[in-house]
Amino acid sequence: MSKNLGKATAILQGRTGSTRLPGKVFLPLVGKPVMQHVYERVLHCRNIDRIIVATTNESKDDCIVELFEGIGVPVFRGSEEDPLDRYYQTASHYSIQHVVRIMADCPLVDPEVVDGVIEMYFSGGYDFCYLGGEFPTGLDVTVFSYSTLKRCWSKAIRQSEREHVTSYMSNNPELFSIGVLEKHKGLLHHRWVMDHEADYRFMKAVYEALYEPGKVFLSRDILNLLEEQPQLVQINAGIPRDEGIIRSVDEEQGSY
Repeated sequence: MSKNLGKATAILQGRTGSTRLPGKVFLPLVGKPVMQHVYERVLHCRNIDRIIVATTNESKDDCIVELFEGIGVPVFRGSEEDPLDRYYQTASHYSIQHVVRIMADCPLVDPEVVDGVIEMYFSGGYDFCYLGGEFPTGLDVTVFSYSTLKRCWSKAIRQSEREHVTSYMSNNPELFSIGVLEKHKGLLHHRWVMDHEADYRFMKAVYEALYEPGKVFLSRDILNLLEEQPQLVQINAGIPRDEGIIRSVDEEQGSY
């Protein structure tokens, strides 16, 4: 049960220009785009007062704007190449003081986990708080203050730190008060994010088994399903964890 220590605003970051799985955030899951499912799951978070969609200025992302403006969700458009700037400009435009970063390619995001990280952020007075421990990739959530975001935006120089919004925070722990919520153990082998076609097949299997309109299924429901049907885990097993960040850092180092 949420303690309601404070409310934060979620910025739902998404674009259609993925290279590994083109248009992934707009692929259909049980009749709705992936990104809409993410939005609807975040609506169940007790400690979030608003959800803002942040997408790019590119015409290929007009579909995202049309979808969310059509259901009354505020949308901000910014740089495709500099997501950190897009995040900062979104937070500035909407006067957001406490930011929850939500990724549009994570349609299994857990509202209870998100609320837990927000509660830790407020109760500890942290600059930056994130989910740590041995959790399935795709449950990732980070919460940070506007002043922390502004500092990162003004100081981050590396391309990897502009591309991955919270990398500057993680890379410079001496500059920030950081909290880590560890809720899970032994679940690192689970992959609940959409970056490859195999991930999409996994998501379709999970949604077809668990989705009910107007309700939200949680991590424990997914784990129960995977215990009953262990073959589902193998659909997208073997794909490296955090490969996007690893690739960005490798490319950056190769440029020197």
